[in-house]
Amino acid sequence: MVTKALKDRLIEELEKLPEDRLCEALDFVEYLKGRGRRETVTGSLKDLDPDQDPILKFIGGVSHGSLAHGLDEELYGS
Repeated sequence: MVTKALKDRLIEELEKLPEDRLCEALDFVEYLKGRGRRETVTGSLKDLDPDQDPILKFIGGVSHGSLAHGLDEELYGS
């Protein structure tokens, strides 16, 4: 449980930051909020929905070996 004193201290510290650091702090807070949400959302592979995530539709679209086949020859000759 977060106490009022802790929230007050966070606010005091935020007020001391320059504006560019406030943007970083906000990014971090949003990351923290999202991390908790991702942990609950992606808890199970069966919950993944290709209709909601276009990357999931592409999975398996290319066989593994063919992506790098001949890459060294193409890049380095020989």
